[in-house]
Amino acid sequence: MRPRSVFRRRKVCRFCQSKEDPVDYRKVNILQRYIDTRARIKNRRRTGVCAKHQRILSKAVKRAREMALLPYK
Repeated sequence: MRPRSVFRRRKVCRFCQSKEDPVDYRKVNILQRYIDTRARIKNRRRTGVCAKHQRILSKAVKRAREMALLPYK
């Protein structure tokens, strides 16, 4: 028999919940949450960010890398 599936809460986009302008390339401490140890951008499934904010987030990470605020590795 197959075990019952575990109920998981749906991940809600952090940026949609907070109504402020959340993603900026200068906010390195926020951007580091969305980068793994190998300096790659984490995907939507792992972070729970919506598609709109994932696009904005990836652009912000790339800009921060260009300005040498985040590593390329």
